[in-house]
Amino acid sequence: MSQGDRFLKACSLEQVDSTPVWLMRQAGRYMGAYRRLRERYSLLEMFKTPEIAAEVTLQPTAAFGLDAAIIFADILLPLEGMGIQLEFAEKGPQIHNPVRTASDIAALRVCNPEADLGYVLRALRLVRAEIGGKIPLIGFAGAPFTLASYAIEGAARNFLRTKEMMYEAPESWHQLMDKLARIVSSFLLAQVRAGAQVVQLFDSWVGCLSPADYRDYVLPHTKEVFRPLKDAGIPSIHFGTGTADLLPLMREAGGDVIGVDWRTYLDDAWTRIGPGRGIQGNLDPVTLMAPPAVLMERTKEILDRVAGRPGHIFNLGHGILPPTPEDSVKALVDFVHEYTQHN
Repeated sequence: MSQGDRFLKACSLEQVDSTPVWLMRQAGRYMGAYRRLRERYSLLEMFKTPEIAAEVTLQPTAAFGLDAAIIFADILLPLEGMGIQLEFAEKGPQIHNPVRTASDIAALRVCNPEADLGYVLRALRLVRAEIGGKIPLIGFAGAPFTLASYAIEGAARNFLRTKEMMYEAPESWHQLMDKLARIVSSFLLAQVRAGAQVVQLFDSWVGCLSPADYRDYVLPHTKEVFRPLKDAGIPSIHFGTGTADLLPLMREAGGDVIGVDWRTYLDDAWTRIGPGRGIQGNLDPVTLMAPPAVLMERTKEILDRVAGRPGHIFNLGHGILPPTPEDSVKALVDFVHEYTQHN
């Protein structure tokens, strides 16, 4: 089996020669090669220059033997095309005209991915031409709830305003979520046309919700994102954090593979998800900064819990952190491949 087949077969719950591994935010701040580029360009310049985005995408795949590349972009980029003023500041993304009222929602454009996000699509084409069939290329987008929470809150992360809209103005909430679902769906399909072979939906903040709120305010809209992907036969990954009690609902919402964080044992999470779905995860990103013996012990525990069951993709439970040593990343990838090949 070639390395290029390993990840795609795992998405389809097929047996593989060793567990595929990639890492969320694998292209980014922990790599010296990235930091040298970052000294010369702003984040938005890097995202919007396809040649630079393609270069950053390929840096970790060349260095660490990962089983997939993921395009270097950001989940918030579609918000710009909707008319939301977005800034990537040192303290994190900032929204300068947050969405708070029905008139704010009505004013939002349903952006066109080809016109408004063409730089991401161009980067995808460049990467796909470079890697060919050596490893698969992952495209991605933010889920409607997570994008809505950014747009409403502006910068805060207590989700007070988000939940206020859900409860006090449900009609406005659903109008916003409907717009976002249409944008996300069309953006993911455009990425597939540009060369992505798998897509991941990041619902990074959805763990702040109760199961009842997820069912009533999120589930119908997330389903609308996954439905055309399923109809088109595109492998998809559905990721969130803090979602232990939401996993059955996330399965219902869609995704061939469900990504989980480190707060739940992987085998317990898979039981909650149920049969017929793969699983991705779930090492705590901080573990990559632990002593090597601890890193390998925690990694081995995850792999032992899987026990060779088809459909596991090894990953972190969230994005890789900037202080992460590159040697630890290389050691992790090598260990996962070697341990699962011989056990």
